[in-house]
Amino acid sequence: MAIPRRGALAAATPWLALAALVLIADQVTKAQVQQALEPGHALAVTGYFNLVLAYNRGAAFSLLNEASGWAGQLFTVIGIGASAFLVWLLVGHGQRRLFAAALGLILGGALGNVVDRVRYGHVIDFLDFHWAWLAALFPGGHFPAFNVADSAICCGAALLILDEVLRTRLRVLPGP
Repeated sequence: MAIPRRGALAAATPWLALAALVLIADQVTKAQVQQALEPGHALAVTGYFNLVLAYNRGAAFSLLNEASGWAGQLFTVIGIGASAFLVWLLVGHGQRRLFAAALGLILGGALGNVVDRVRYGHVIDFLDFHWAWLAALFPGGHFPAFNVADSAICCGAALLILDEVLRTRLRVLPGP
C-alpha cells in the first residue's frame, strides 16, 4: 500500500475539516433536541415544520426501522466502511473542489449517524416536515423525520451528481 504524498494529505485537509464540522453540528443539534423534547413529542415551529424526537433503527428515512438488531449493526458496518472509502477518495482527489466538498458532506453525515448507532443503538432524527399533498405517500403527510447528518448526505449526493454532469459536459463540449 502506497503512502499518500504530503500534498495529497494537504489537499484533503479542508474537506476533512468540513466533515468534522458536519459531524459536530449533527451531534450538537441532536443533543439539544434530546434535552428539549420527549420521544414522540412534536414542537410545532411553522404550519409545515415540527421538531420531534424520533429514534431510527433502520436506514435513511426510517427504511427498515422495524427490522431486528441486525439492520442497525449492518448499517454501522456499512457506515464505517463507507467512511474509510470516502477518506481514501478525499486523499486521492482533494484538489477537485466540488467533488471533494460533496465527499466531505457525505463523510460528515455518515460519521454522525455511525456515532449515534454506536452510542445509542439507533439514529436520532428530529426534523419533521409535513404537507397535506404528501398524505398520499406518507401517513398524515409527514415526510419521515431526519437530521443534520441526513441533510448533509443528501446535499453531498446532489453535489456529486452536479460534479459528474459538469465534468462530463466539459469533456464532451467541442473546443473553440
